[in-house]
Amino acid sequence: MTAVRCVDLCKTYHQGEEKIKALDHVTIDIVEGGFVCLSAPSGGGKTTLLNTIGGLDKPDSGEVYIAGRRIDNLRKGELAELRLRNIGFVFQAFNLIPVLTARENVEFVMQVQGVAAAERGEQALEILQEVGLAGLEDRLPADMSGGQQQRVAVARAIVSHPALVLADEPTANLDSKTADGLMELFCELNERHKTTFIIATHDKRVMSYAKRLIRMLDGRIVDDIEQNAT
Repeated sequence: MTAVRCVDLCKTYHQGEEKIKALDHVTIDIVEGGFVCLSAPSGGGKTTLLNTIGGLDKPDSGEVYIAGRRIDNLRKGELAELRLRNIGFVFQAFNLIPVLTARENVEFVMQVQGVAAAERGEQALEILQEVGLAGLEDRLPADMSGGQQQRVAVARAIVSHPALVLADEPTANLDSKTADGLMELFCELNERHKTTFIIATHDKRVMSYAKRLIRMLDGRIVDDIEQNAT
C-alpha cells in the first residue's frame, strides 16, 4: 500500500522580485514501510517537500495523499489532528520543551491526544528504554548530550506508533558516531514497526542507510535510486 503520494506539486517562494521554485512539478509514491532519503543542496527543495508531505506547508498546486487520504485541501484543524495521530516529526533543533524531563517531553504528545496519565507514563518509559535512554527519564534536556536529546525527540515522535516519521536533517548537530547510532536506531524502528521514514539530508553518511534515495535540484527530482542500506 502507498504511504505517501505526491502528484505534480509546485511551490514558489518570492524573495523581493525574484521567484524561487522550491517544488517544480514533483510526483512521487512512497510505499508503506519505506526508508527514504531526500537529498538536495541548500535551497534544492528537500525541506519544502518534507514539510508539504507533513502538512506544514501547502503547495501552490498539486495533491498530497497520506495513506490514501488527500491532505493538501484540509483545514488547519483537520491537518493538526492528522499530524497528531498519524505523523511523527524529528527536527534538526530537537525542539524539546526545556522545563520538562525526558519522560515528560515524550508524554506531551500523548497528553494532547488524551491518553490517561498512567498509560502514557508507562508507554513513555518503554519507548525511552527502546531508544537507549533507560535511567535518564528524569533528566532535563540541558542535562543531556545532543545525541541523548535527539533520542528523546525520536522517542516523542514514535511513542504513538505513527505510520509515518518525517525527519529534517536529524544528524546535523551530532558527531559522526552519534549520527550513525541514530541512523541505526531509525533502521531498527523501520524494521521492527514497519514505520515509514522520510529523511531530508545532505549528509552522505545518512544517505547510505536509505533503501531509496531521491535526489533533488532546483525543486525537481533528478534521481530516484533503490539501494541497499548499510
